[in-house]
Amino acid sequence: MTQDNSVVQIVKQALPAVVSIAMMQELGDFDFPLKKSSKKTTKSKKDFSPSLPCVMLGGGSGFVVDEDGTILTNRHVITDPLGEYVVVMPNNQKIMTEILAYDPIHDIALLKINPAAVLLPQPLPIIPLGNSLKAELGETVVAIGNALGLFRNTVSVGVVSGLSREIHAQNELTTEKTKLRGLIQTDAAINPGNSGGPLLNLRGEAIGINAAMVFGAENIGFALPINNAKWALKELKQYGRIRQPYLGVRYLAIDSELKHQFSLPVNYGVLVMAEPEIKKGRKQAVVPNSPAAKAGLKEADIILEIQGKKITTEQTVNDILELCHIGREIPMKILRNGQEKMLKIVLAERKN
Repeated sequence: MTQDNSVVQIVKQALPAVVSIAMMQELGDFDFPLKKSSKKTTKSKKDFSPSLPCVMLGGGSGFVVDEDGTILTNRHVITDPLGEYVVVMPNNQKIMTEILAYDPIHDIALLKINPAAVLLPQPLPIIPLGNSLKAELGETVVAIGNALGLFRNTVSVGVVSGLSREIHAQNELTTEKTKLRGLIQTDAAINPGNSGGPLLNLRGEAIGINAAMVFGAENIGFALPINNAKWALKELKQYGRIRQPYLGVRYLAIDSELKHQFSLPVNYGVLVMAEPEIKKGRKQAVVPNSPAAKAGLKEADIILEIQGKKITTEQTVNDILELCHIGREIPMKILRNGQEKMLKIVLAERKN
């Protein structure tokens, strides 16, 4: 089979599982069947009727990943955590959805629809998840989504043109800024409405979630690695939420400029300190009763390594903590008064 035929077959298999996602706003006193998305209430989920008094405010893409109706998309597609969202299926059926969980660090959102309400062949069509660590430079990829929220079933083909990219992204509506790491760069066209759609390999597996494009540049798009989403799905299944590790320390990343400014003995790691607040007074560098405080970390310490991994501007504290297990003891190497010292710390779960 030629590559062109392979792409055609992949698209045919994937399209039934790719959906549009839009936020709806009430224009009258109509009571929507699905209430606030933070509550997991599936009993009242119904089809959305086009006659309801509401207007479509925004849009993006998503794709079904299991027969229970779980949908993957970008966190920035779900602009309002308290908003009500509708999923538009490939057959144009509109279904109210609930928001299961967010992972703001990785720009991932998990939604759910009621499979019994979907007027499609059962079980639900799904897109299998691949392994983003196996993505290779030059391999062919296919991006599917709903370009600009208007042109449904938009398909673009390209190659993986970069791995482990890092960008600063800004949401156009909320102006919220996010630092995204480990991205897959591709020259397959990715437009704003494509956000949340799958980036597929030639086996028909999702290796990424279409996330961003660079304005003013051609053939530069980015997708979130699917392995982050697989981790989020595992967390949700096991704990009913996406847990984030919590250290409880404020710090400044050390580079050559900070080293010179504070006459530090090293040019890597992080300096434990808190910047003064003008109105509220100086915040504590080490939060009381936090994992950092219980481990004996003090202000003016320099954290050099966590779990044997050196902290640099390329490998940050958050990068390392994301790979650590909550509730397990991990080693931390610090520099205190010119002497290296090992601490043992047990990470807690971040509370929102």
